[in-house]
Amino acid sequence: MPRRRQAVTIKHVAADAGVSLQTVSRVINAEPNVREEMRERVQEAIDRLGYIPSIAAQRMSGSRSYLILALNDRDRTIEAWRARQGSDWVDQMLLGGMLKCAEHGYRMLFELVDTHDDHVERELTATLAALQPDGVILTPPHSDNPKITAFLESRRVPYARIGSTGQAGGIPLVMGDEDAARDATAKLVALGHRRIGFIAGSAEYSLSEWRKAGWRDAMAEAGLPREGLCVRGDFSYDSGVAAARALLSLEPRPTAILASNDQMALATRDVAEAMGIAIPQALSLVSFDNTPVTTFANPPLTAIDQPIAETVSQAVELLIAASRGEKMPRLPVVVPARLIERGSTGPAPV
Repeated sequence: MPRRRQAVTIKHVAADAGVSLQTVSRVINAEPNVREEMRERVQEAIDRLGYIPSIAAQRMSGSRSYLILALNDRDRTIEAWRARQGSDWVDQMLLGGMLKCAEHGYRMLFELVDTHDDHVERELTATLAALQPDGVILTPPHSDNPKITAFLESRRVPYARIGSTGQAGGIPLVMGDEDAARDATAKLVALGHRRIGFIAGSAEYSLSEWRKAGWRDAMAEAGLPREGLCVRGDFSYDSGVAAARALLSLEPRPTAILASNDQMALATRDVAEAMGIAIPQALSLVSFDNTPVTTFANPPLTAIDQPIAETVSQAVELLIAASRGEKMPRLPVVVPARLIERGSTGPAPV
């Protein structure tokens, strides 16, 4: 039987570099109080021996856990997974977060929490006790849940809030929802549209109101009517069907609709098709999120691309900085969205 290769430990690195265990630990943990010459000597020993520091060893060596915890809403996440309708919020969140964590020797863990649970504090207590993360990322609607944010504040756990202005603390990061909705509406105005409908998302999300405000402001700037042209959904396909029917039954009906997410936009497309309204000849359609389904729709949907991966990546960067005692931004960090034009938009019908 071949003999197993002996695992390289921190003791081997210390002996090879001729330094103490504490010095090796400080280099591994990227602590600032190490001379550059010493840091290079330890790093050369690490590379020469092929030493790979374990999270367990890192956690034992200091006050940090080297774990970032991301919390997503349980009900909506499971519903999206079971529906298999192409929502890639979680994929993009993990893409940005895991890659950035890896750059710093961290790991990202992903947990589902019910934001409506009266016992959410109890659930979070168990999770934090087990994982002891260096920081927590909150996604909507957790970002503005006062129970969750107050709990993290009381435990002095650094946290980032995606889609929140951070009025009650934490590190706020937004994706320019209001500006994106304003720009998309202005684009439709430039195409000659005068009656532009808007399907709002659930009021439980701050970003729903930001998107509505962007549409409203662009309509006001163009001197266009808004009354009766905004209908609220809840981000589900079924709510999009009801909203689209209400808008497309108006007289005169809108010649363009901006929907607050892809599922409601797809519902609008299907309602329009059932009513014999051609897209984009008789109705231009713009969506929010830009999940994979937008490219497979017929016609492909013009969509506002949400920079989820980049936003979560920045959240990780800021949380790691916070764990090192660095100052955090007071104002929300803005990661701007962008409009991707496809076949669902065109000039207003004559």
